[in-house]
Amino acid sequence: MSLDIRNFTRRVPARGVPFARIAEAVLPGWDISLVFAGERRAQNLNIALRKKEYVPNVLSYELSESSGEIIICPAVARQQAASYGLSYTEFIAYLFIHGLLHLKGYPHGATMEKHERGYLARFGFKSPSFTNGTTNSNRH
Repeated sequence: MSLDIRNFTRRVPARGVPFARIAEAVLPGWDISLVFAGERRAQNLNIALRKKEYVPNVLSYELSESSGEIIICPAVARQQAASYGLSYTEFIAYLFIHGLLHLKGYPHGATMEKHERGYLARFGFKSPSFTNGTTNSNRH
């Protein structure tokens, strides 16, 4: 298992998130590329990969049978964290887990949310509260 992290933003994306340990727990043996992208880059990738125009909070896609890439937009995460009842760091951890579970093959729904809650708790993070009409399928 390997984890390559690239930051294309001006800020440190999230301190205190054990990205490598989380990746190994969710997708043991996979090679994961984690990219922190600015809004323009995230939107351009969303257009290229999904034909969607908005700026996503997270994107994930497989590169091969056992490798994938997760792109997180910290600016969007910062804006959305409170609406999920999470701190910025907790929300980054949630988005990373969410992206990993998509790579594992989970679609949005109750099963994915159950696994998200389990992994968040395992690594000491709160689970999101889906209030104000927000669900885990919004904006990615």
